[in-house]
Amino acid sequence: MRTPPRVLTVAGSDSGGGAGVQADLKTMLALGAHGMSVITAVTAQNSLGVRGAWELPVEVVSAQFRAVADDIGVQAVKTGMLATAEIVETVAGLLAGTAAPVVVDPVGVSKHGDPLLAPDALDAVRTRLLRVATVATPNLHEVAQLTGVRVGTEGDMRRAAAAILALGPRWALIKGGHLPGDATDLLTDGTAEHWLRAPRHDNRHTHGTGCTLASAIAARLAHGDPVPEAVAAAKEYVTGAIAAGFPLGAGIGPVDHGHRMRKAGPS
Repeated sequence: MRTPPRVLTVAGSDSGGGAGVQADLKTMLALGAHGMSVITAVTAQNSLGVRGAWELPVEVVSAQFRAVADDIGVQAVKTGMLATAEIVETVAGLLAGTAAPVVVDPVGVSKHGDPLLAPDALDAVRTRLLRVATVATPNLHEVAQLTGVRVGTEGDMRRAAAAILALGPRWALIKGGHLPGDATDLLTDGTAEHWLRAPRHDNRHTHGTGCTLASAIAARLAHGDPVPEAVAAAKEYVTGAIAAGFPLGAGIGPVDHGHRMRKAGPS
C-alpha cells in the first residue's frame, strides 16, 4: 500500500469546524495528503465569532511536533494561529530544523475580526517565523500589520510583496481578495511574478478561506509541485470551495472543503 504525502498543520482548533486545524485536515484529505496536527490553541467559536481562546503550553506544542516529526516525518508544514510570541518563537525554532517546505499563514484576526495573535507576537512573526517560510500567504490586513504597507490597488501589491520578502520568506503570496473586482493574488520570489485571478463568487459563506488556501499549497508541495504550480492548484481548489460555501448556524458559514467529492457524486 502506498503511503500518501504527509503534511503537518501547526495551528489552532476551531470548534465550529470551518477554519483552523479542522479546515486544514479536511483540505489535506481532499487533496490526497495525510494530515497531521500540532494544536497551538483551543478556541470556542461558531459561525458568529470567537467566544474564547486558550493557548497551549509551549512544552505541549513542542512535544506534539517532535512526536510526529521524529517518527512519521513530514513532507510539508503549514502554520496558522500561533497565539503568543512564545509559541511563535518555539515553532520557528522547530521549523528551522526541518528540510520540509513551510507555508506560513500569518494569522492575526479571525473572519469575524476577533484577535488570534497577541500584539507582542507580531515582532516574533517578523523576525523569526517568516525567515523559515518557503511561502508566506498574508492577506492585505496582515500585510499592513507586519510591514505598514497599505494596499488600495493591484499596483500596490508589488510594494507589499517586496516588504514581506524583506522579512525572509522565499516566496510571498499577497492575497488581494479584499480589493474590488476579481479575486487577484500576486505570487513572487522577487524575480518571477505570477498573477493569479479568479472570478469573485457572490457567497458570504467564506469562513476558513485563508487556512484552506495555505493548507492546499502545503498539500501540493508535499506532492512535489514547484511553488508556482502548487499555488495555482491551491487557488483553483479554494475558488471552488468558496463557490460551494454553505450556510451553517446564524452567521458566516464555511467554504466547502469537500466540494470536489460532492460534485463527483457517490461512487
